[in-house]
Amino acid sequence: MLSSGLPYGAVPKLERPGPLRERVYEALLELITTRALRPGAHLVESELAGHLGVSRQPVREALQRLNTDGWVDLRPAQGAFVHEPTEEEADQLLTVRTLLEAEAARLAAAHTGSPGIIALEELCVTGERAVRDDDVDGAVAANAAFHAKVMELAGNAVLAELAEQVGRRVRWYYTPVARQRGAQSWIEHRELIAAIADRDEARATAVMRAHTEHTRRTYHERARENGHDQRHG
Repeated sequence: MLSSGLPYGAVPKLERPGPLRERVYEALLELITTRALRPGAHLVESELAGHLGVSRQPVREALQRLNTDGWVDLRPAQGAFVHEPTEEEADQLLTVRTLLEAEAARLAAAHTGSPGIIALEELCVTGERAVRDDDVDGAVAANAAFHAKVMELAGNAVLAELAEQVGRRVRWYYTPVARQRGAQSWIEHRELIAAIADRDEARATAVMRAHTEHTRRTYHERARENGHDQRHG
């Protein structure tokens, strides 16, 4: 384990082609959103550069950009640290997510044909298998893919663009509650597929709104439990 909190073997290979600073940024962001680099972790330029196989300059540029984007905090005389989201930040983002995804579910119910339903069912099978195998990373990835597919089926480019802006942060917040949400999350996904297949716009909207609200509440419950444990540990 590095002082940055990064496990050995967790570093993704830098994809080519593309500007080096962009590839370093994407690699670090992936490590943050999957929580391989946990909130509060100290990010040491030299260590990150060594594990990514690059010089310190693109790492420094990436950390500055991550700071601008709200993923990293740069502290004078201390260095860079993964941002620790407040409950208010999480609540605001997950509330916006509910609005976007509920509308996407309504539009998907209005427009989706058999191929789209089959695609959603296949993603559901993947997610259910990940839960059975206690594969948290797999469950998180499947969950993101499922919601992205619903957004795609909605057929609204502006809505999809807005969802993409919050998608990575949603994944960041979902990862620590993925095991707790577990099978129930995929039961709710099945209910959503049924509503979309029936072309029931109102039911699809309601199911998605309840589903995303469950995740929001679970996140806050876990945050409060962790805060209590830290105070009384």
